[in-house]
Amino acid sequence: MAKHGEISMAGHNPPPDEEIGKAAMVFHAQPRRKATGPKAWLIISDSGESRVEEVGRHSIMHRTGLPARDLRVLDPVLSCPSSIFGRERAIVVNLEHIKAIITAKEVLMVNSNSPLVIQFVQELQHRICSSNLAPPQVKGEYTRTGINVPLVAGSKTLPFEFRALEACLESACGCLESETETLEEEAYPALDELTSKISTLNLEHVRQIKSRLVTISGRVQKVRDELEHLLDDDNDMAEMYLTEKLLARSVDRTSSKGEIGNAEADVDDKRYFKSKWYLHHLGGYSSPLNKSDQGEESDDEITGGDSKHSIEELEMLLEAYFAQIDGILQKLSDMNDYVDDTEDCINIMLDDKQNQLLQMGVMLSTTNLIINAGIVVVGLFGMNITISLFSAPEIKFWETTIGTIVGCIVLCILSLGWGKKRNLL
Repeated sequence: MAKHGEISMAGHNPPPDEEIGKAAMVFHAQPRRKATGPKAWLIISDSGESRVEEVGRHSIMHRTGLPARDLRVLDPVLSCPSSIFGRERAIVVNLEHIKAIITAKEVLMVNSNSPLVIQFVQELQHRICSSNLAPPQVKGEYTRTGINVPLVAGSKTLPFEFRALEACLESACGCLESETETLEEEAYPALDELTSKISTLNLEHVRQIKSRLVTISGRVQKVRDELEHLLDDDNDMAEMYLTEKLLARSVDRTSSKGEIGNAEADVDDKRYFKSKWYLHHLGGYSSPLNKSDQGEESDDEITGGDSKHSIEELEMLLEAYFAQIDGILQKLSDMNDYVDDTEDCINIMLDDKQNQLLQMGVMLSTTNLIINAGIVVVGLFGMNITISLFSAPEIKFWETTIGTIVGCIVLCILSLGWGKKRNLL
């Protein structure tokens, strides 16, 4: 018997119509999975050229060395928090509208028609081209792989991955700052208007502004937390030096083929370049032969010892944008405080209105009580009882009427005066 959802093909006999109908029902009842075929990726090379390629998920994984779980962060369908993390051959950036994979030679982004993405790509290309067209007056400096890297205008040229990362951070921070300024221009006048005139329309406007404020604050806080996490972890920052790791791998492959004819070729190339790194960053002399004699020391210990001296340029880059995002968060915090102060002011104004209504209610109740006293007098005279006052002259009627009215007025004035004196009204 065929399993559930399968069509029996035993003996190559055509299946009955009933089984075909059941299989079709099961097939249509199952939820269809999204196609996992090639997607359009926008690729920006280290020369500033951009192109669109149809690349599958597995090709991207092989190309960048990223696991499948890291690629899920870049899925535009999923709502993943802001994150930046480095891997062996790539840096994954998920900041606001930017979802990119940065390698030592190129930047890969899911192709999008969003104006923000198009603007970011143009800025990235401009930044790359401007860096490639740097002035020729340069001097050399050894990196931690021993490769001579030019210094432009007195400062070291950032590697490609850091220039791309800087463009990502600048675009994300600029987008958040622009939204914050727009919200500021709209929020403060609306709050002042609400303070001067409390109405349903103004209250609804302020409610929408506060909702946007909470949303933007959450997004800015996520970016700030991610930058703070990177600055606190030196190992994560060291993982982002893709160009130097690529150069180190290429040197290792070259040395393995026996193309290095130096007299010190017997020394492990990896420890040789790390000793050159020590020589440059620590300012001391360290012989490669002596380094090889210390074979008991693990690579992790060496890397951990000099990582503090190697991540300075990336740390300065991240600190600059951390300060910017912290300033944006401070603006949003000040705006939130202003909203809270406005709410407190409105509550005080509403409480004052409520107190005025209560005072008016007390005054009306007191007046009503005095009038009821006069009505009682009228009711007494309206009883069907014969008394001598009914047969008295007409002047007695007016005296009684006027006396009752004056008495009610006097009692009302005395009651209100006593309330004022006791600060009850």
